Amino acid sequence: MTDARTPAVQAAVDGELRLLEPAVRSSPELLGELLHPEFREFGASGRYWDRTSIIEALVAGEDPGPRPVVVSPIQAAQLAPDVVHLTFDTENNGRRAHRSSLWLRTDDAWQMYFHQGTPFSAGRE
Repeated sequence: MTDARTPAVQAAVDGELRLLEPAVRSSPELLGELLHPEFREFGASGRYWDRTSIIEALVAGEDPGPRPVVVSPIQAAQLAPDVVHLTFDTENNGRRAHRSSLWLRTDDAWQMYFHQGTPFSAGRE
């Protein structure tokens, strides 16, 4: 996977990191800015989320899993001028997940279109 920090890649990485901030996760307005209207997620919990359900859960404090505390270096690939794919791992209290997200450039900004979290155990990377 390439990891050239083009402006597109940097915008996606910045957005991904913002989504991990407690202030963003508790604000429907800020989440709405970062999540594409057609957002979908397969969470590390096994649950399927759409944009409305994830915003409601995060704002209500029903986070679909613990907030990632440790984030591995983010790998990135710009797949097209308006599409960036990010992969990284998270860990919180021994719970680990491989993460993958697709970011799309819209008329307004870069927004997360899709996210998947897959749990894994130490030694089974």
